[in-house]
Parts: sequence; C-alpha cells; structure tokens
Amino acid sequence: MNVPERFRFARLRHWRDWQSLAYLAALPALAAWQWMYGFHWLLYGLMLFLTLGVGVIHHNHAHLRMWRGRWPNRFTDCWLTLLQGHPTFVFWPAHVANHHRHRHGPKDAARTYRFGGDTNHLLGYLVHPLQAAAVLYPMFVVWLGRLRRRWPGAWRYCMAQYVLWLGSWTALLALDWQKALLFVILPQLHGLHWLLATNYLQHAHADGRPRPESASLDYARNFEGLVNPLLFNIGLHTVHHEHSKVHWSALSRLHREHYRARIHPSLNEGGLLPYMARVFVLGALVSRFRSRSLMSPISPPRP
Repeated sequence: MNVPERFRFARLRHWRDWQSLAYLAALPALAAWQWMYGFHWLLYGLMLFLTLGVGVIHHNHAHLRMWRGRWPNRFTDCWLTLLQGHPTFVFWPAHVANHHRHRHGPKDAARTYRFGGDTNHLLGYLVHPLQAAAVLYPMFVVWLGRLRRRWPGAWRYCMAQYVLWLGSWTALLALDWQKALLFVILPQLHGLHWLLATNYLQHAHADGRPRPESASLDYARNFEGLVNPLLFNIGLHTVHHEHSKVHWSALSRLHREHYRARIHPSLNEGGLLPYMARVFVLGALVSRFRSRSLMSPISPPRP
C-alpha cells in the first residue's frame, strides 16, 4: 500500500541530527521553566548558549534539509522561526544566494570590508550585525517581490513565517511583557547577533579579492577549538563553503585531510574565545596581537 509522503513517518537524514533535535527541545524547555519558577543564572547562561546552537541548526537546515519528508521539514522551519525570532526563509537570499555565491568577494552584499574599510577589531565585530542587516533587508524585500510575482505559493509560505514570529511575540508580550523580554526576546536577539556577527569572525581580514586574483581558499577563517562539536562544526568555514551540501558531522575530517594545509596559516585558529581575546582585547593595546589583512600590500606571506 502506497502511503502519501505527508503521512509517512518522519526520518532524519543523518542520525547525528538527534543533537539538533535535543537543542530544539531544550531551549524552549529552559525558557518555560524559568517563566514559571523564576530566573536562574546557570539555566539562563545555558539558554544563551543554545540560542547560538539554534542559529547554526537554522544555517545547516537551510543547506541540507534535516528530514527526508516535506512536512517534517516545514514543521522544522516553523519551529526554528519561533525559537530564533525571525523567519527562516531569509537564509536563502542572504546566505545561500549571496554569501555562498560570492564568498566574501566584492559582490557579497555583507562583506566585512564594505563597512568602514578592511578592519578586524572589537567595534567592527559589535556593529557588523547592524550594518549587515541594513543592506540585507532591502535584498529580502526585492527577493520577496520577485517571489510573489513568480511563485505566489512560496511567497505566502514566507509571509506565514512572519505572522508566526510576530504573532508569538504579540501573544507572549500580552501574557507578561517582562518575562517575554527576559526569557524569549532578549535571548533571541542574542542569538541573531551572533548569527550575523559570525560573518565578521570568519571573514574579517581574510582575502576578499575577486578570483583569480585571490588565493583560492583564503577567503575564510577557521576555528578548530573544542567547542566545534557542540556548535555543529560551524568553525570549519572553508570546508563548509567548498561542500555546502555535506552534513556538518563530516566537516571535521574533510577539513583535516583535504583543506587545512591549503589554507593560509593565519586563517587556521584554535579556539574562538582565545582568538577574540587576543585580537579584539589585546590587539587594541598591543599591535603585535592584531591580525593582518590578506588583502593588504604587507599581508603576511605564506611560510
């Protein structure tokens, strides 16, 4: 007997995505517990970390759908919209069709050196999400306009995500605006800031020159620290660009075996937090701790 796809049992594409499902369940559970019983600093800190994970799950789901069935994927779109506080469709025009296509090059709308020059410092990191949002949102409007004319069904689906997101905020604010701000909206904004700021961490002072002028793999920075498995290998950015449809669990091996040695050494970092402490804090005081642009005439040579 043939069962319609919408009624088939949902199957994950990869068993490692049980980690993704655990994050998607834990974040609202922690928010609900604190809503009922009060603020707990340890649980709140864990919740803030999970907002980073949800952003990465959103990113991974946009590149490689988590489920084999259409309806489980649509449900995941809606669940991510609710948890992240923004429609999930935006990853297509902003990230897949823009960033992955142009790879930090001159046509990448949110390239880091577009805003105030080719910088890599704390202020640039903090304001980059606002600068990126200012140029990306007009792209969304234009993209949605084309979508409405050509594929009205898909446009309605995108609009439904806006209704779901804004409706959830309206309902929670009406229920208790203080708890809504503390346990839902502020964590979501924290996650969205990291989602956009990651572009600065991974590309500031990397080589954004047009090809073939630039070195082929020096357009992104990689972080090889111990946090990577907890955040779905998001730090291994070059190999992700080169294999955007590969499941995140395979990136570590691909990076180690096929890409690490071909990337400029200054773009292979250890942990994210030590990097930020060195470049953004110590670098503000002592010049030798600052990174050097690979687009500069005095860029660090390859060994």
